[in-house]
Amino acid sequence: MERGLGGDGIDLDARVERFLRDRGQRAADMRRLAQGWARTAGGAQEPGPAEAGPLLALAYPDRIARARGREGEFVMANGRAGRVDPASPLARHPFLVVADIVGAAGNARILAAAAITPEAIEAGFADRIESATLVAFDPEALALRARALRRLGAVTLGERTLPVPRDAASAAILARGIAGIGLDRLPWTPALTQWRARIRFLRDAEGTEWPDLSDEALAADVTDWLAPAILGRTSLDGVSADDLGQALHALLPWPLRSRLEAEAPTHVEVPTGSRIPIDYAAEGGPVLAVRVQELFGLDRHPVIGGRVPLVLHLLSPGHRPVQITRDLPGFWRGSWSAVRSEMRGRYPRHPWPEDPVAAPPTRRAKPRGT
Repeated sequence: MERGLGGDGIDLDARVERFLRDRGQRAADMRRLAQGWARTAGGAQEPGPAEAGPLLALAYPDRIARARGREGEFVMANGRAGRVDPASPLARHPFLVVADIVGAAGNARILAAAAITPEAIEAGFADRIESATLVAFDPEALALRARALRRLGAVTLGERTLPVPRDAASAAILARGIAGIGLDRLPWTPALTQWRARIRFLRDAEGTEWPDLSDEALAADVTDWLAPAILGRTSLDGVSADDLGQALHALLPWPLRSRLEAEAPTHVEVPTGSRIPIDYAAEGGPVLAVRVQELFGLDRHPVIGGRVPLVLHLLSPGHRPVQITRDLPGFWRGSWSAVRSEMRGRYPRHPWPEDPVAAPPTRRAKPRGT
């Protein structure tokens, strides 16, 4: 509508209504001009006040807009967003057709628009309306959600909830969603955590023939390694430790698996026969935490892979560290006497021999009365 006819308000329906009531010469001239256009167009009637939206949509289908977010915010079928004054009656309509908009993206202002009903959109643009199924990860529910959508460009006309399809595409979406909230939310077991740390230890020691299992690398390739193992799962709770283990173990090439066991074993057998797990995630190198009495009789420092010395956390009978060393024979010859003097009074029922290399290893306390 020509500027000024029917006023300068945003609502074109209201402006058309005022224009039709206007008895001024300018309005009369414009009505005669409109009637001439109508006859040229084939006898169309002069539009009534309620027809502004549908008629405007015929001219600008890409400017059909739906309300979103805060009151007064709209997004058009072409993807552009704009806003009207929240005090305007148009701000309360679910759908508009935008006639005039100014401003850059993110700060565009709608200067003229008319309301349109969903029924009018369906009737006028049925051939342009697309149906689609959208599967997305809900970070609050930690699960997939599926919706059937009817859309005109970027404008959603309607939606309904659907069961989540258990296909490869959904598995990839779930994998990316889990990566987005943090891979630490997966069901890591102590064994899987240690397995990952063992490989990272060997990668640091030997180079890139060992796979990169950092958080960053795993997140970047999550659809490749995790998605195939969680096919059919629709939530984080549905992902099991077995699923995670299957996905991770597939990342290690077969020729490296035997080397992993040889060069970075899970446990070390100490002189008592106990198999003690190695902590590969500790700072300073792989750590073996073991009660000192279980190492009696050992005259060499424990190593893995034939060359890497373990960091020994020697523990008291109460499982508190009494010494950290990379040189067990040096400890026996040096600091042991001071540790022995202190610990004998604190744990009198446990052996504290003067010569630990000559003493039998033990997991037990001395019998009472000895």
